Parts: sequence; C-alpha cells; structure tokens
Amino acid sequence: MLIISELFIYPIKALGGIPVSSALLTERGFQYDRRWMLVDANNHFITQREFPSLAVLKTSITKEGLQVMDKYSGNTFTIPFQPQSIDSIIVQIWEDACKAQPVSVQADEWFSEILSFKCRLVFMPDDSQRNVNSNYAYSNEITGFADAYPFLLIGQSSLDDLNSRLEESLSINRFRPNIVFTGGQPYEEDTLAHFTVNDINFYGVKLCDRCTVTTIDQETAIKGKEPLKTLAAYRMNNNKVYFGQNLVHDGAGMIKAGDTIEVKRRKESLSFV
Repeated sequence: MLIISELFIYPIKALGGIPVSSALLTERGFQYDRRWMLVDANNHFITQREFPSLAVLKTSITKEGLQVMDKYSGNTFTIPFQPQSIDSIIVQIWEDACKAQPVSVQADEWFSEILSFKCRLVFMPDDSQRNVNSNYAYSNEITGFADAYPFLLIGQSSLDDLNSRLEESLSINRFRPNIVFTGGQPYEEDTLAHFTVNDINFYGVKLCDRCTVTTIDQETAIKGKEPLKTLAAYRMNNNKVYFGQNLVHDGAGMIKAGDTIEVKRRKESLSFV
C-alpha cells in the first residue's frame, strides 16, 4: 500500500519550501505553490542554480501573507497574498514567457539588499495561463512558476535506496518534491501512470531529470558533488540523471499526509545505466 507521508509547497520559486500536513489543489497545483518568483533586470527567472544562497531564505504562511526570513541575518519580510501593484510584465522561465505582476518596490528593495544584487519579486495572477509542455500534457494542464510541471512525486523507498549508496545521508528537501509516499519498492514512482488520492486524478507524465540544485545543502547553501555523482552511476538515461516523477492532475479538493494512493495504471520505466 502506498501512503502519502509528506507534502511540501514552495511559495517562491527557488526559495525554501514549507512542509504541510495537507494541501488544497488548485488548477495549477497546490495552493500558494510557486505563485511568486524572483527575476533579474531582464525579467528572467532566478534560481539556486546560479544563486545557491536562495536556499537559506525560508518561507512560511501567516494570516497577513507570505513571510520570508533570511536564516543567517534573521531579517524578515511579509508579502501580501495579492500584489499592491496592478501593473503587469512579461517574465521568462526557460522557453516560456508569461504574464506576471510586480509585488512591490519594498519587496524588490528587501530581496536586492539581502541577496546583494538587483532583482524583483513577481506574482502569477489568476489570468496568467502557463501550459505544461504539450508533449507531456494529459489535457492542456497549466502550472505556476515551477520549472515545468505542477507536482513532483518521490517515494521514500527511493531516497532510502539512494542514501544506502552514499557516505552521508541526504534529506528529501534536496529534491524539492511536492508529494512523498511510503510503501512499495524503490523508484516505484517511475511506473505510476495514473493514480488517485481522494478521487483526485494524478498522472505521471515525465520522469524528472535532475540538475545541480540537488547538490546544494538546503540548510547551509553549501554546494557539493552528491547526489548527482552517485545517481549518475545507476539512474542515467541519454546523459540525464533521473529521480522522481512529474505529475499533472485532474480534479479539486484536499489531500493530506496519511491518504492512500490508489494506483489505476502503470507504465514501463526508462532503462538506466
């Protein structure tokens, strides 16, 4: 039996995530998940790939809005759930260009000072429709400021197997999943083509090829070689390293830790070296 064990949301793309006991499904993923994003002077998205220090900016949800705290200085900033500006700009995420709203001058100044480079904080409004890759979409699904898809699924057994091969065990936060489950075999998520949780349909559309963000300690922002070095020895296909599966969904409602994953259809996994 596959049971959801952990859930995470990442309100601001590339910043620290928030473990939650339950999550509300919206049309573009979990509520609040990657609805905000930092962009540079060219309105191009900013991530830990270039700026590992983003990892130590921790987020939390309060009644007043989204709170961000710099772990090292202790400085905090609260972001209203809705931007103060009604202006809109076009921002770039990989090959996608989509509409966004600047949050506030104050937010831009706070992040620019904390990170020591000029940047802006933007929000994805409801009327901004960013489709997932049509080659992998199930039915014209949309997403927020995630790299490509609204959800990432990882089995705890997969992490346990990886950690058994490493000198030092890693936390699941290295991989920034949305849904973690217990039960089953290592890498069972690779084969999940269709499953339901509380009658909400989820579809496994593409295994997740991993980047250097997985090598960044999410508590210290220190970068190393693992886990990519070890994963490359047994989870590589076509020069890409895979760990976890991207999902899209159909349906609305709430899911929570302890819910059962009902597998409806499986598929063949990739072949790895």
